[in-house]
Amino acid sequence: MAEPRDPWAQLGAIIRKQRELAALPMRQVAEAVGISNPYLSQIERGLRAPSEAVLEAIAASLQTSADALYRQAGFVEPEDDAAAAGRASGLAEAIAAATELTAAQRKALAEVYRGFVDANAVRRRRLTTT
Repeated sequence: MAEPRDPWAQLGAIIRKQRELAALPMRQVAEAVGISNPYLSQIERGLRAPSEAVLEAIAASLQTSADALYRQAGFVEPEDDAAAAGRASGLAEAIAAATELTAAQRKALAEVYRGFVDANAVRRRRLTTT
């Protein structure tokens, strides 16, 4: 089966695939998220775009992040990554040089920054596709 080209359809297909890989029935995921089965079905089929709160809850029930789902669905485009990487190089160097932080703290700080950059790219993309 061909991958859907529409990012919302792609997101839904990824959610469905992750749910099936986790062997979670639709009813169980919908209940954990606090939405109806039909609504989750519409999301999985790409007919409805979930709110950020709903997507966060779906991601949590699938033991992943909304950012990871957005990235897999193509909401964060390669040029967004390249531009962010250029801006982040100075910040990454500063974080790496922060000897007052532990290695784990430096890694966590870099991951938080990357998450914010990705989330903003997704928000910009959502504004242009809705």
